[in-house]
Amino acid sequence: MHGSQSNGLALDLEGVTKRFGNFTAVDGLSMQVPTGSIYGFLGPNGSGKTTTIRMLCGLLTPDEGSGTCLGFDIRKETDKIKRRVGYMTQRFSLYQDLSVRENLEFIARIYGLARPRAAARSAIKRLGLTGREEQLAAELSGGWKQRLALGACTLPGPQLLLLDEPTAGVDPKARREFWNEIHALAAEGLTVLVSTHYMDEAERCHEIAYLAYGELLARGTVDEVIAGSHLTTFIVGAAHGEGLALLSEELTGKPGIDMVAPFGTSLHVSGRDAAALDTAIAPYRDRKDLDWKRAEPSLEDVFIDLMGRARDNFQ
Repeated sequence: MHGSQSNGLALDLEGVTKRFGNFTAVDGLSMQVPTGSIYGFLGPNGSGKTTTIRMLCGLLTPDEGSGTCLGFDIRKETDKIKRRVGYMTQRFSLYQDLSVRENLEFIARIYGLARPRAAARSAIKRLGLTGREEQLAAELSGGWKQRLALGACTLPGPQLLLLDEPTAGVDPKARREFWNEIHALAAEGLTVLVSTHYMDEAERCHEIAYLAYGELLARGTVDEVIAGSHLTTFIVGAAHGEGLALLSEELTGKPGIDMVAPFGTSLHVSGRDAAALDTAIAPYRDRKDLDWKRAEPSLEDVFIDLMGRARDNFQ
């Protein structure tokens, strides 16, 4: 029994930093991920998500800091880590000109599984790919490719799954099915670390961490991250659409208003100081053509606010 099982943590990072020349991609990152949990990595492009994932699975060595992955040292025991980790990248990385069955059998052989054909057969059954065994990977839709890629990286029975924006470019129904599969795997004890841009996917994670410009800005359960933002949010509807566009322009940048964002036929107006926000919107509260409602901030409100703050700090 190795380290990860003894302290209940699949990942334990302390002050991990990675630089490329003068550019700091990840800056002093500390995080713990419990075994069997789905942990979401969020943040804008270039925020350090992929670099972190690559350090975790032994593909990149950190310049500073220390950590363990599945109880193994991320600096000294990368070979042991690589054998126990499944890594799924954004790009579909299987052979397009091989069939579903051939792809899975090939991967089973690469990993030295004792019965590659049987392993491929059981993966096909589990993935709901029965009847598509002889279909070429190139002919599969985005959602089925995703499912095949997930099957390929779980074939050797990893203990940790690293998913780098796994559902980019996949339709909502396929995304939902993919996530149902992820939850089923986590329920069996697999730890999943996933980077995503989608709020509905973030909400399906047990815990989330928000990275921007290499720094960890928030982490915890969705409810904890929302509570920790200390945002007050109002939703404003207007009698006619052009009224909202004008209102958005007027409110943006006013003292006390930290965020104005359109959501469908309404605006979300948020601030970190409730009293200052109240003062800023007071002149607009009496307008007959506007309908103001106090609301719980959404995860998206929190992320738009975090991103704005990170950009200010970065500049």
